[in-house]
Amino acid sequence: MDMVLRAVAIYLVLMVVFKIAGRRALLQMTSFDLILLLIISEATQQALLGNDFSVTGAALTIITLVAVDILFGKLKKYVKGAENFIDGTPVVLVENGEMLPEKMREADISRADIMLSARNNQGIVDLAEIKFAILERNGHISIIAKNSP
Repeated sequence: MDMVLRAVAIYLVLMVVFKIAGRRALLQMTSFDLILLLIISEATQQALLGNDFSVTGAALTIITLVAVDILFGKLKKYVKGAENFIDGTPVVLVENGEMLPEKMREADISRADIMLSARNNQGIVDLAEIKFAILERNGHISIIAKNSP
């Protein structure tokens, strides 16, 4: 039972840490972020397994983590507001070619981030050509051009 409780606790801790880190962390992964993720995974592995390096212990931990993930998926599906609480809500960053500085500051997104997404996804090079730029739940920025239907 110790391993199950550890797995649930680590899952919740990581969920809170990544929620605090924000969606921008998902949007842009640098080499430093990759190194940090590897260190986090090593620390998590040690916390999850403790001194038990058996196949049974690892299997129990994996099963627990998958079960908790399924539980959160069901929670998001059946409990109103759970998805917004767990995953956040989409945030409009640009509206009709005008940046929304307060929203951008809250999301920790810069003009350069928006324009990078606009160039990559729509071939847009001017902010005035953007009808909406939306930071999605998954950390990506959706761009809707003004000339879109």
